[in-house]
Amino acid sequence: MSRLRPLADPAYLPALDRPFVIDRPALGLGDDQPPPRILLLYGSLRARSFSRLCVEEAARLLRLFGAETRIFDPSDLPLPDQTAGDDHPAVHELRELSLWSEGHVWCSPERHGQITGVMKTQIDHLPLAIGGMRPTQGRTLAVMQVSAGSQSFNSVNTLRLLGRWMRMFTIPNQSSVAMAYKEFGDDDRMRASSYYDRIVDVMEELVRFTVMMRPHAAQLVDRYSERKEAGMKSLAEDHSADAIGNR
Repeated sequence: MSRLRPLADPAYLPALDRPFVIDRPALGLGDDQPPPRILLLYGSLRARSFSRLCVEEAARLLRLFGAETRIFDPSDLPLPDQTAGDDHPAVHELRELSLWSEGHVWCSPERHGQITGVMKTQIDHLPLAIGGMRPTQGRTLAVMQVSAGSQSFNSVNTLRLLGRWMRMFTIPNQSSVAMAYKEFGDDDRMRASSYYDRIVDVMEELVRFTVMMRPHAAQLVDRYSERKEAGMKSLAEDHSADAIGNR
């Protein structure tokens, strides 16, 4: 069972004003081939989830800009520590998708002034390290939120804090869609508006930063403390092996 959410009409962008679009926004900033790999997460399980609809609009734009996208469906994701050892297919798939990615898009509704439990659960299932692999460190991140009422930035501010904690590079731009229920038609597509234009801006910027950082990602997150810890561990293992050999 795959938890990748299919994207309907990936090339249909009715709200986009084509004459002003740059198809390869990262051109000149670095090698944009192979396509940047972007994982998109949303924070609501409603049948008509506006955070999911915003993520789908973002994925279509990212594809237009030359990226490869995957949208994770959190419908059967357990709570952290609900399953012993986090041994659940949805947890494994989410972590594998993050390891696959070079960048993320996170979009949460604002509920009671904060991100939703669904959004936080997904982030909580991404550890800083898994067997020497780092599923989030060094990746770019774009943050977005949707609100039922007036425009707010509580959720994007929290997502920025979480991105920093996960050692990701959160891009400067962000999107906050107020009264999101007014921004989508009966076909679940976003109407042309300044809110839609901001999502275009954010996805352009995400592609640019991801391509620009691509050749430097490992160096940018190289840390003295981690090199020291690895070296001390290696020395301890060598001493242990010598002790066994001298018995």
